[in-house]
Amino acid sequence: MSTLPPNTQGDLMRAAPVNMAVAQPPKSKAAPKQTNNANQKAKTQMHRRSRTGCYTCRLRRKKCDEGTPMCTACKHLGLVCEYKRPMWWSNNDARRQHKDDIKMIIKRKKLSEKASHTIQTSVSSPPGLSHSLPTSATFSDPLDRTRSASIDSQFAFNFNSPPTVAEYGAYNPHILPSHADFMFNMSPYEIDVKTERQMFVNDVPTLRESTVSTFSTFHTPPPPGTVLPSYPMDGEWTEQVYQERRESLAEETLNCNFFDFAHGLSTNTRQVDVELEENDQRLLDHFIQFVLPTIFPILETNQHGSVSSNFILPNLQNNKGYLHCCLMIAAQHYKATMNVQGDEVDNDIMRHRHATIVALCEALNKDEDHHQILEATLGLIFFQSCVGRYGDSLPDIPWHQHFQAVNSLVTKLDLPRLVSDSTEQLTQTPFNMTLTAWIDILGATMQGKAPAFAHTYREKHLSVTNPFLGLRELMGCDDHVMYLISEIACLEALKKEGMDDITLCQHVHALGDQIGLTEAHDSGPKMPFNVNGSLSPKQLSKNITSAFRLAARIYLCSLVPGFSPSQASCVGLVDKLTTVLHLIPSGPGGFDRSLTWVYLVGGSVSLNDSSFRQFFNDRLAQLGDAANIGSFGGIVSLLNEVWHEADNSQPSPSANGTTEAPYISWRDVMQMRGWDYLLI
Repeated sequence: MSTLPPNTQGDLMRAAPVNMAVAQPPKSKAAPKQTNNANQKAKTQMHRRSRTGCYTCRLRRKKCDEGTPMCTACKHLGLVCEYKRPMWWSNNDARRQHKDDIKMIIKRKKLSEKASHTIQTSVSSPPGLSHSLPTSATFSDPLDRTRSASIDSQFAFNFNSPPTVAEYGAYNPHILPSHADFMFNMSPYEIDVKTERQMFVNDVPTLRESTVSTFSTFHTPPPPGTVLPSYPMDGEWTEQVYQERRESLAEETLNCNFFDFAHGLSTNTRQVDVELEENDQRLLDHFIQFVLPTIFPILETNQHGSVSSNFILPNLQNNKGYLHCCLMIAAQHYKATMNVQGDEVDNDIMRHRHATIVALCEALNKDEDHHQILEATLGLIFFQSCVGRYGDSLPDIPWHQHFQAVNSLVTKLDLPRLVSDSTEQLTQTPFNMTLTAWIDILGATMQGKAPAFAHTYREKHLSVTNPFLGLRELMGCDDHVMYLISEIACLEALKKEGMDDITLCQHVHALGDQIGLTEAHDSGPKMPFNVNGSLSPKQLSKNITSAFRLAARIYLCSLVPGFSPSQASCVGLVDKLTTVLHLIPSGPGGFDRSLTWVYLVGGSVSLNDSSFRQFFNDRLAQLGDAANIGSFGGIVSLLNEVWHEADNSQPSPSANGTTEAPYISWRDVMQMRGWDYLLI
């Protein structure tokens, strides 16, 4: 270790020419001064930092050569070279995560280079093009080919002469015992073989599969030379492993190309090229990072990123009204999740809400871009049901007034005829029509009216060639169950118009039979996970369909005159619904928030001692703060009001002489409280 003081660097620099005087000719006396000037200049240039390098190099604190379209460092390491300010730059956590991802990519790159280098150095290169015989000097292997055998080795081998058969005597199979001798002479054993497979998308781990197979020698093995039967064999473990693997491979995903998003080319990245002010840029980053993954969770499980890349992100760049709508939703979500109170966030909400309405009115006056107007209006309705707190006092237009505009736009675009006409032969279903149908059907149950496009759903339900509208792919519930919910809403509207009880009961019985037909080929709900632990989108859809089917039965039974939640049929339906809901993943990453309507219908008729209420409280605890946001937060407040009214009401006498709990309609409670929410 050097003992020189820290301030001797300049002396060492001046002493360098003197030490080299023996090997070099003498230099002029001005050389040390020139050397010092050059060093100071280089030192000054070394500390000059460029502000125009790519953000990846700036995050790594590396020098960027600013090459286009990719700098040399990013191109060599296979990183994403971004010269425009990325969304993760303004968030410390996202920046730290991105930096860790880059380190992992670099680590894999170095490991792969090291492995390839090891393979190249371990395999001898071919001999040179010469007429002489190959020698050790002909090979690039640094090992000495004329070395002698190790003194610890009991075998001598000449590396400079071709091997003979005698030199392999130690490995002669006639000398050592055969594999059969080892198998029959060893004690029985078992081996568990675990096979794992990991899928990476843009260096991000996504799907992970793991299978375990057991090999056992406890059973008497067949004699040597026996021809083994083809797989699967007649063994319990082999049949079990084969069956599990077959089920895993036979996992039927939902159609990834079902929807037509009515846009041009999709974007492959989550970066949006939109010029915004700094405050609005923060809102956009918040929307993409926190709001976007929660909007269509069912669709995301089967088509990871398709909604973002094919629908939402292109709209942000091409649709002004849609952009302001998403910025408004981001401000609402930020206010709700961060518990921010103040004029600044409220001004952001109202400013973008006003800008959205102005943009829509301008487009309507021009009578053009009807698809963009429809998408922005649907965003005002559906996104509002995903974020925000329903106790917010900021003025807003009711959802059903927005839906009147949706009704006009859908009719103007002739979407109902396109999806129901068998002669059209659509290869993809318009996404806007599917989202409109979901809002239309469940929104009609909120108002006690018939859906606006009930005739279209009825035609789709009876269609043989093309009965699907994409509701299962979008929200998880089978299309036919949703069509029947539309029919129940129509029946309720007829009941309000004065349908007699006999005719009403006949229609209830007929619709009940139709609901039963939808579960004819259903194997029943079960845990929605494959044998390798991954989520099964198909089984998840079956469980969600079962939950909606039971909720539809409860909704249908509530139309019968004299209905009471304490009736045995209703209690049994609520218990079955609770059992099915247990099989749907919970928590912030679960799917409870996609079952808002199911929880509303089933919870409104649950009794005080019902297991549903305890189950519902457990799900609220698992959701945490997310339970107070969006439509789910609305049904939490609504169910508490309904339960308070029902538990404090006196039982009424029934026709058979017993007492029954009164039915408190959740819609009546909403009207008494003045709530006009869309709880879907």
